[in-house]
Amino acid sequence: MRRISIFGATGSIGQNTLDLLTPGSVKIVVLTGGANIARLAEDAIRFGADLAVTAFDDRLADLRAALAGSGVEAAAGQGALADAADCPADWIMSAIVGSAGLVPSLRAARHGTTLALANKESLVCAGPLLLAEAHRHGTTILPVDSEHSAVFQALVGEDMRAVEKVIITGSGGGLRDVPLDRLHDATPEQAGTHPNWDMGARITVDSASMFNKGMELIETKEFFGLPASKIDTVIHPQSLIHALVQFDDGALMAHLGAPDMRHAIGYALNWPDRAHVPVARLDLAEVARLDFHAPDPARYPALAIARGVMERGGLSGAVFNAAKEAALDLFLDRDIRFTDMAPLVERTLEGMYATGCLDAATLNLDMVLQTDRQARDVARDIAPTL
Repeated sequence: MRRISIFGATGSIGQNTLDLLTPGSVKIVVLTGGANIARLAEDAIRFGADLAVTAFDDRLADLRAALAGSGVEAAAGQGALADAADCPADWIMSAIVGSAGLVPSLRAARHGTTLALANKESLVCAGPLLLAEAHRHGTTILPVDSEHSAVFQALVGEDMRAVEKVIITGSGGGLRDVPLDRLHDATPEQAGTHPNWDMGARITVDSASMFNKGMELIETKEFFGLPASKIDTVIHPQSLIHALVQFDDGALMAHLGAPDMRHAIGYALNWPDRAHVPVARLDLAEVARLDFHAPDPARYPALAIARGVMERGGLSGAVFNAAKEAALDLFLDRDIRFTDMAPLVERTLEGMYATGCLDAATLNLDMVLQTDRQARDVARDIAPTL
């Protein structure tokens, strides 16, 4: 029986993954979650997991109580999350949101099996480190972001030397039609509503600012080994084409599908084969049209910041992500405006570039984690001056 672990099981990616699994047909080794103890315990019991882990130390008693009599072991805290990644499994979903998913991803990469990677931060903060660890242990990493799964599928059987450009698409987020001069008044509730995708609150706000697309540009560079000059993005309001690959003979391969994360999850779950996935099928006659336009730099400054990070390399990705997460927290707490997030990230990067501490030729985990902490402190110090 196939052994599966899901890190971030109570989030949208984790729940969509469980939706594709049938209790009894797989062996769930580990399920992890955050504050939603009831959901974590319910799923752990339903699938007969060996271990359930909450990221919060102070919720251990609640988790144990919810699992009482089930035979499922309970654990809590960041150390427990990392240790859980050492549990042998055949297929591991890394879907913890934020930089908290980095250490479990790195530990899971030591299994020599399959790591389904939905945690953007693992590649943005420490792409070379994660890929080297996977190579060292013979682990296959499969991208689960819809855009990178689409690129991965479009490249099956292709020669990377023939790739002229990779184009990832973005919907433009929930504020794409708000006049520029009114963006500064956008509330977390307005930014947290997406026109096409059903995602978690944080990623939905990141979509509105297109910081998520900036992260995905960096991910594309790291995962596929492409220079920034060969990676582009385009606004596609319908969210039906997830990515395109342009080849040197002029051909343009597009991956189409309904905006449903189970496409990418199902592909990673069944790879290298394909299997039935219960998602909506596209009726192109009903769709009728597909629209595209270039992203407005004034509306989406995060994209230019991300391109600078792609060019700079080193530890700049760790700073970009940490400052972005700090900015998002401040916006959600209504301490800064929506339009303050990009300047905060940019100023954090500029301040840390000036110290010369980001231009590391090689990375290690301690460097990444230290840089992450430092960038958050710098961002919080800058925020009151905006």
